[in-house]
Amino acid sequence: MIRRKVLAIGPAGKRVTVVLALFAAFLGAVRAETPPSAPRYETVLRETSIPMPDGVRLAADLYVPEGAPAGESFPVLLEYLPYRKTEARGRNFPLYSYFVSRGYIVARVDIRGTGNSEGRLVPYEYSDQEHDDGEAVIAWLSEQDWSNGNVGMFGISWGGFNAIQMGMRGPPALKAIIAVDATEDLYQDDVHYMDGIMHLDSWEMSQDLDNARPGAPDYVIDEDYFENRFDTEPWMMTYKKQQRDGPFWDRASLKGRYDALKIPSFHIGGWYDGYRDSLPRMLENLNAPVKAMIGPWSHAWPHDPYPAPGMEWRHEAVRWFDHWLKGRDTGIMEEPSFAVYVRTRHPPGPYLETAPGYWRYEDGWPIARIEDRPFYPQPNHTLSGEKPAPEVHRLRYVPTIGIEGGGPVMWWGDVAHDQRPTDAFSLTYDSAPLDEDLEILGLPRAHLRVAADAPHANWIVRLSDVAPDGTVTQVAGAAFNGTHRNSAREPEAIEPGEAFPLQIEMHFTSWVFPKGHRVRLSVNNAQWPMLWPTPYAMTTELHLGGSEGSHLLLPIVPPGERPVPDFLPPAETPVLPGFETLDAGTSSGYGEISSVDRNPHTGDVTATATNSGGSRYPWGTETYRETIEHRSSDARPENTSVRGTHRMEVTLEERTLTWDAELSFDSDKKNFYYEYTRRLSENGKEVREKTWRETIPRDHQ
Repeated sequence: MIRRKVLAIGPAGKRVTVVLALFAAFLGAVRAETPPSAPRYETVLRETSIPMPDGVRLAADLYVPEGAPAGESFPVLLEYLPYRKTEARGRNFPLYSYFVSRGYIVARVDIRGTGNSEGRLVPYEYSDQEHDDGEAVIAWLSEQDWSNGNVGMFGISWGGFNAIQMGMRGPPALKAIIAVDATEDLYQDDVHYMDGIMHLDSWEMSQDLDNARPGAPDYVIDEDYFENRFDTEPWMMTYKKQQRDGPFWDRASLKGRYDALKIPSFHIGGWYDGYRDSLPRMLENLNAPVKAMIGPWSHAWPHDPYPAPGMEWRHEAVRWFDHWLKGRDTGIMEEPSFAVYVRTRHPPGPYLETAPGYWRYEDGWPIARIEDRPFYPQPNHTLSGEKPAPEVHRLRYVPTIGIEGGGPVMWWGDVAHDQRPTDAFSLTYDSAPLDEDLEILGLPRAHLRVAADAPHANWIVRLSDVAPDGTVTQVAGAAFNGTHRNSAREPEAIEPGEAFPLQIEMHFTSWVFPKGHRVRLSVNNAQWPMLWPTPYAMTTELHLGGSEGSHLLLPIVPPGERPVPDFLPPAETPVLPGFETLDAGTSSGYGEISSVDRNPHTGDVTATATNSGGSRYPWGTETYRETIEHRSSDARPENTSVRGTHRMEVTLEERTLTWDAELSFDSDKKNFYYEYTRRLSENGKEVREKTWRETIPRDHQ
């Protein structure tokens, strides 16, 4: 295969283009290559079910090549999810057809107790039951006459998570995986506890209600349905009890035992997605063959991205799976293992149509030429390479800051707002205007020496680009639960007034600070409503200077030349008739903050997030709407709460089914208070209602 090579010279991305043979560029010797499988087949959808050892059958859609010679067998690609395969066919058919046309069968299987699968709903995400069933599914797929015996897994988010987890289990037929927007660290990186701090996500609420619905298009309502779905304990209640790291999270986390993943894995992430930190860890720690790619996307497929530009990742996936499942040498393993989209500066969000930047290859992780450069906060709130004289800066805790300056209500992703409103209540330190462009790539680290006059405090650090016009674009950030300073598994209360070190590794980032811009480090103690506030009024300290004084380490990329991948643009894909996405209002996929109401007299704040949408199917129409109110108080941060409502309605020819959920989640200094109600109505008449209530002690949260 002949591929174009572009040399990136300097951090601004000036380019010189030369044409080289790929084998010469990467191997320096003549080597035979096989092109990836070409499109040959149309796609046919077939329904089936897969038997489990206990007799339960899991519902599966098989997307198979049409027009293959009799008796021909194919590798099988599995996506294994709880997200209702039947309703998702409008998404799945165009996504999978790319692979099917190139000689793959794609199996989409509903996890036990979800969608159209039988059995009792699995007790929580990534349970042993899910994984045991997954092994049986993989074995069954490999044994069918139409299978060549080789199975690969792929998926985005949940599908990427369990691809990694099934790879850890090592079923014999599973030969390779691709994980998109997924992580191997379930405690620190997933949506339940971000950076070790409680987070309440709109996904948690909507998924608990979606789990309570029977399979489409029949929506059978009977006693078996009530027992195995509607009446099962909400997942969120389980997760809110697991407030510290430990065995509950270890069971499905690869972090700390990377030797468990022995099959080839390809990891794809986005700079505006919350799961990107896993990529450098995978490259650095896995002993099995590994590749990674990170582009300018949020939680989305790279061929259908936000923001742009996208690329046809499925072409690279076919090259990957051809190599491992078909035995074709497509040359993909001879290329550098890490493709990086270098972000150049853009204004703050919250919306960004196109993320400026350019692609280049890197030789794995860590990258030898990157050097950490220290920057020291100064007493005058500047940031420089000189160590300052000792001084202490104090900050009053304002529990409700973060929302105006932080688009990432969901996680440390998205396109953040201008950071000035949050910085107004933070300790900030600015460099001098840069004399030249400055590129960083990696995980910036803030080494802080801190103290608090309360037994529990969180610290949030943010790295930003300050433009000459004053606008502030967030580049990276992270939070740290101060009670986890020695261990997230055995938290310890802070000794009021006692200074201690914190090493905060910010989330993975790429950025080119332009000449004339400033680098800003911001430190504060709240990022609400993304992170649940600590319950004590307090003042915190940041210690500057001295042998253990606070400083920032930036991973600086020096100017140099690197090869650049020649990715294909997104391909046009077929549409499955009868499936249509409806515009029913705000459809962000997660609750989007629509209003903020601050009472300056009481300090009480309410932030309202709304989300709605719908779909039309051959059998009917489905709509959903949710409203979430985040409530907190600068005067009484212990009294933080969430009020949520979620409705899913299915309109069929002869009946209308409505599922409603109401959530109240409150805190005081000692406890969290959980109350959740599900309701089912048919044609406006209530059929079933169930409520769960629990008091959950605060465990250093």
